[in-house]
Amino acid sequence: MSVAACSVRAVTTSTSRRSTRPAYRCSECGWSTAKWVGRCGECQAWGTVSDEGPASAGPRTTAVTPTRSPALPIGEIDVEAARATPTGVSELDRVLGGGLVPGAVVLLAGEPGVGKSTLLLAVASNAAVGALGSEAPRTVLYVTGEESAGQVRLRAERIGALAPSLLLAAETDLATVLGHVEATQPELLIVDSVQTIASAQVEGAPGGVSQVREVAAALIAAAKERQVPVILVGHVTKDGSVAGPRTLEHLVDVVCQFEGDRHSRLRMVRAVKNRYGPTDEVGCFDLSEAGIVGLPDPSGLFLSHAGAGVPGSCVTVTLEGRRPLALEIQSLVAPTSLANPRRATSGVDSSRLAMILAVLHRHAGLNAGNQDVYVSTIGGARVTEPAADLATALALVSGRTGTALPGGTFAVGEVGLSGDLRSVTGLERRLSEAARLGFTRAVVPAGSGAKPPEGLLVLEARHIAEAIELARAAADGDGRDQAGRA
Repeated sequence: MSVAACSVRAVTTSTSRRSTRPAYRCSECGWSTAKWVGRCGECQAWGTVSDEGPASAGPRTTAVTPTRSPALPIGEIDVEAARATPTGVSELDRVLGGGLVPGAVVLLAGEPGVGKSTLLLAVASNAAVGALGSEAPRTVLYVTGEESAGQVRLRAERIGALAPSLLLAAETDLATVLGHVEATQPELLIVDSVQTIASAQVEGAPGGVSQVREVAAALIAAAKERQVPVILVGHVTKDGSVAGPRTLEHLVDVVCQFEGDRHSRLRMVRAVKNRYGPTDEVGCFDLSEAGIVGLPDPSGLFLSHAGAGVPGSCVTVTLEGRRPLALEIQSLVAPTSLANPRRATSGVDSSRLAMILAVLHRHAGLNAGNQDVYVSTIGGARVTEPAADLATALALVSGRTGTALPGGTFAVGEVGLSGDLRSVTGLERRLSEAARLGFTRAVVPAGSGAKPPEGLLVLEARHIAEAIELARAAADGDGRDQAGRA
């Protein structure tokens, strides 16, 4: 036998051995290996790796003949069936890009008690009474796996969400849920939550990776086949991310994050992923005992009603997505006898505060080394962008010196380590929002080039020390004006 023939036989034998080699797969995360192990190498779960038989060398799926829906030219596709339908909640429509698209699957994730079920119950009631852009009521199926039907009924009575077309089912079995969908033919399906539904055909506890993947795939297939919008409620982990496999976020069409402080009435919904609209919109809601309502103008929640003349306070305008929000930053600088002064924050990044204090000490002569410093926001708002640095610095200077900023003044700008002020994005939108709320004076970085609206005086500064001087000069001018009027 020739050497070439021996080589071909050796390659063929090795290939056939590889194709018939048994494969082992983890039932939780899908990780595969050539030999059995007791612990998964991906998710570190014990006892989840099992034999799934010899691996096939060729494809397992063959073509289906005939096809149920033939391919059509793209110009002949009906686009009216893909139009978004309003939900009756304007703030949620803002985030979704206009409303719910037929066949779309929306994943709404948030911490426990943030108001997910209350919001979705209001959406279901609007659909059941015909508030989704049409006068005809729609059949809505609300599947609850966390609460009993009686508990959901009590919440619906409290928020006024009772409707004859709103059907309620307390189920945790996937096959039963699909049976309800087959029997009721709903026009909107809400599942609360996807982690509580389990399939008897898949191993693993409810909420596990394999169960969540199976439940999501079945519900997505039902939504696409029936052209029914589906809203799934998802749990979150300790770090705020969606619980379960990462493929869950890839399978669904829209991923929304429900945020809010437990001790505040403000709730925010932002889109992390959206195939039908933008991902830079934010919806604001007010959660109370009577239910949850949208806030078209939430700036009033972030501003105190104490008026001007209070030291240690400064207003800034932040951008949540494309929406400008005016919020107030307050500071308290008090002497201390402790060797290590306290630095406490609420709604402000503590590391950002430490940096601003260091910049003020180095470039503005503000020494707070023997002072306790407390910085907080109004209304439970959270400052996440550097554009609020200048307002925080002016609030600290005002609290340290005991001199209040003049009324109607706000500040926007990022502070660098060298004390320079850097321009921020969306400055014209911020100025327009401040002018709408009645502010008359703005301290901004120089060179921004923004056109101020009528009635708003813009004071430009290149350095943090220059901004402090401008604010002090404005305060002195207001004091002289008040004395002259007296």
